[in-house]
Amino acid sequence: MNNNFKMVAKTLFGFEEILSKELRNLGAGNVEEGVRSVSFEGDMGFMYKANLCLRTAIKIIKPIHSFSVRNENELYRKIYTMDWGDYLSVDTTFAIDTTVNSDNFTHSLYVSQKAKDAIVDKFRDTEGKRPNVDVKHPDIRLNIHIQKEHCNISLDSSGRSLHQRGYRTATNIAPINEVLAAGLLLLSGWDGQCDFLDPMCGSGTMLTEAAMIACNIPANINRKEFAFEKWDDFDEELFRKIVDSSLNKTREFHHKISGYDKAPSAVRKAIANAENANLAEYITVERKNFFETTKSTENHLHMVFNPPYGERLDRSDLDSDFDVEAFYADIGDTLKQEYPGTDAWFITSNLEALKYVGLRPSRKIKVFNSHLESRFVKYVMYEGSKKAKKNLSSE
Repeated sequence: MNNNFKMVAKTLFGFEEILSKELRNLGAGNVEEGVRSVSFEGDMGFMYKANLCLRTAIKIIKPIHSFSVRNENELYRKIYTMDWGDYLSVDTTFAIDTTVNSDNFTHSLYVSQKAKDAIVDKFRDTEGKRPNVDVKHPDIRLNIHIQKEHCNISLDSSGRSLHQRGYRTATNIAPINEVLAAGLLLLSGWDGQCDFLDPMCGSGTMLTEAAMIACNIPANINRKEFAFEKWDDFDEELFRKIVDSSLNKTREFHHKISGYDKAPSAVRKAIANAENANLAEYITVERKNFFETTKSTENHLHMVFNPPYGERLDRSDLDSDFDVEAFYADIGDTLKQEYPGTDAWFITSNLEALKYVGLRPSRKIKVFNSHLESRFVKYVMYEGSKKAKKNLSSE
């Protein structure tokens, strides 16, 4: 008997292809890419596995109803007519998250309020009592998405965003989102088959995500809870089997994952977060200024980092004499002079500053860091000159 149903995994712009690959590798059916989302099919156990294992998903939602809607009265009426007893009871607390992209509906909070009114009025009229709203820790979290005149209503199986992995208790200024970090690592081709360095590691998010990918550790193994654990049909035994099966697929890592930061507080936080994730044995963090370092291995090195300066920081967080142009020039000079045999990737929202790196990127990918349009760029540092490399390959 086929117990599969449709689900939607939400993600960040530019990560749709990576997420669809993740889903196929996990065993999802009918995978289709959308915009900042990927739809797929699976059973209840697969929903548990998707929440536990996907690195580039922000939410896993289960659509339960859809309809066309043109105004607030029609929205209220159609939500009121739904059989909410299948999902809620008068003793169930709930919350509603809404996203709108429509000329007819411009305020997501207003849509949430209207939907809430329809649901509680339905219970009051049929049961004489109403369920309560709890925006922080609801039993059921609903997701409403209105695109033009089409409305989708879904159950949110994740709860808090899946970027909140559970290991990061200490953060630095403007820490990178965990899903963004994991997505950048996968975009860069990181697979744990060589040494890794984040030379400006901050609180260590990139290091921890790199270690989890290298060891094939489920992305959300450190989370305390998922929303589906409060559902009436939650199968705790099945979930435990999914967790155990996923942990049995971890692998050994035989290379080094290193991080540098010149701020002592950042180094302490990065070490603490690696320990929280139970990955301290794989990650080394040192207080160093990247611009004063040299490559510490003769083997190939994979480097991914998020430079700490740019629009994402308030100007008060920067040194008063900070020179953006010199900073990016130093990145290029350090890579060129001290890091042969390295694939170096970094993300920046300062597109103008990229000109001062002084190197031609071999790849440039458009991504978003929060609301900031950014570029994820790759620089290939050859062992010798590019010309010498070509001469060797032609002999």
